[in-house]
Amino acid sequence: MAQRLSVAKTYKLYIGGAFPRTESGRSIAITDTSGKTITHVCHASRKDFRNAVVAARSAQPGWMGRDAYNRSQILYRMGEMLEGKGEEFAQLIKRTTDADLRTARKEVEASVDRLVAYAGWADKFSQVLGCHNPVVGPYYNFTVPEATGVVVAVAPDEPSLLGLITLMAPALCSGSTVVALGSEKHPIATSVLGEVCATSDVPGGAINLLTGQRDELIEHIANHRDVNAVVGAGLSKKHAAALRMGSSENIKRVRIEDSVDFYDDEACESPWRIEPLVEMKTIWHPSAT
Repeated sequence: MAQRLSVAKTYKLYIGGAFPRTESGRSIAITDTSGKTITHVCHASRKDFRNAVVAARSAQPGWMGRDAYNRSQILYRMGEMLEGKGEEFAQLIKRTTDADLRTARKEVEASVDRLVAYAGWADKFSQVLGCHNPVVGPYYNFTVPEATGVVVAVAPDEPSLLGLITLMAPALCSGSTVVALGSEKHPIATSVLGEVCATSDVPGGAINLLTGQRDELIEHIANHRDVNAVVGAGLSKKHAAALRMGSSENIKRVRIEDSVDFYDDEACESPWRIEPLVEMKTIWHPSAT
């Protein structure tokens, strides 16, 4: 009898609610801590990024148009599904990073809690960030936050899952759609997160996940005119500078953090992480008198 060989999984990209292969045909081998190849992920190209932005732009009006409570429900559902795949994530993080199983489980639990926290903010942040402005005359004047549009999140290498969730959740909570470039060093968590999104009632295009190399994609992220904002953490000075330079040419918002304690719940679950990713709209309305 012939010996059966196991079929190694190749994780796809997650774009527009589907799992396409990269148009470039390239893949990245994922090795465990002993150097053994355990799987492959897609190596996203410039065209894959452009396709992801098109999907995000198409989905953005519908995602922003949902009532805040519904966005809250969907983010909470993501947390539920991530919890359900928690042990799979923990084992993959343990096998491919220096983390032990206890640390890996802590990262997954913190990621679930982060999604739940922003699910809670979805229908409350506007009251915190908005205001009723005092004016002279028979008018009401309100400032209200509104989603900025398409946000690109460039995740840090570590923690690969928690860092990605922390950058994505504030944008999703406010009604923006996201294109995320996952950890370059440990991309497997980004790929598996696509499976969470696909089973979490997330509308196609609201979240788009890419795995690849920053050197290849940062320039295109910086220069793409249909991207409204970029958030990132743990990037090199060269990549941070390229993103900021691109924003000066096409007026996109850029928020790059050099170092973040992703386990600091007070800082990472604050509505002030949502504030850089919204536009403030001022509304005048005649008063009743």
